[in-house]
Amino acid sequence: MSPTMISTGLRHATTRLLLPLLVLYGVMVGLGLLVTKVLYDTWPLTVEDTVNRELESERSGTLNAISLVFSTIASTPAIIAVTVIAATILALTTRRWREPAFLIAAVSAQALIFLFTTMVIDRERPAVEHMDTSPPTSSFPSGHTSAAIALYGGLAVLLALHARRTATKVAWWSLLVVVPVGVALTRMYRGMHHPSDVIGSLVNSASCLLIMARGLLDRILRRDATAPAHQPTTARV
Repeated sequence: MSPTMISTGLRHATTRLLLPLLVLYGVMVGLGLLVTKVLYDTWPLTVEDTVNRELESERSGTLNAISLVFSTIASTPAIIAVTVIAATILALTTRRWREPAFLIAAVSAQALIFLFTTMVIDRERPAVEHMDTSPPTSSFPSGHTSAAIALYGGLAVLLALHARRTATKVAWWSLLVVVPVGVALTRMYRGMHHPSDVIGSLVNSASCLLIMARGLLDRILRRDATAPAHQPTTARV
C-alpha cells in the first residue's frame, strides 16, 4: 500500500469516524450535565422517580424472570460473544470486511463513549430496590441499553440492507428492535436506571450506528443503489 493511500485512509478515518465520535462524546457529556446539574428539578425529570416506583410496584415472579433474560442478553459477556459470532458469520457469508467491521466498530464505539461519559457524569441510581449488583459506573447512560441498541440495531441494519423484499426488511427490524426495547424497559424495571439514562443511551448508540454506517457502509449503499435490478451485487436473503 502506497503512502498516498495510507494518508488518504487516515484522513478518511479522521474526518468520517474520529471527529464525529469526539463530537458525540461532547454531546453525551453535555446531556449528562443537563440532566444532573441543570434540569434535575424540572419536568419531566421530576417525575422520573415516580416512574421507577411504579415499575417497582409492578414486580412479579414472571416479570422478574423475563427481565432477567433481557438484562442477561445485554450484559458485557453476552454482547461480546454475540458480536464476535455475528461478525464471523457476516465475514464468511458476505466475504467482505465492511459489514463485520461496521458491527464491531458500532458496538465498540458506543462502549467507549459510554465509559468515558460515566467518568465525567456522576449520577446515583434510582431510589428503589436494585435487583442487580451495580457496576462501578454511574447511572447515566445505561450501558446495557446502549450495547443492545448498537448490536441488535446494527444487525437489523445489515440484514435489512441485504433483504430483497420490503416485508423481509420490516420483519428483521421488528424482530431485532424488540431486544433493545425490552432491555431498556428491563433496566428501569429492575431499578438500575432512570428513564433519561435510557434516552441518553439511545442518543449514544443511534449516533454510533449512523457514524459507522456513513464511514463503512457508504460504498455498499451507493453500489446497491446504482446496480441494475437483474444484477444484484451481493447474495441477498
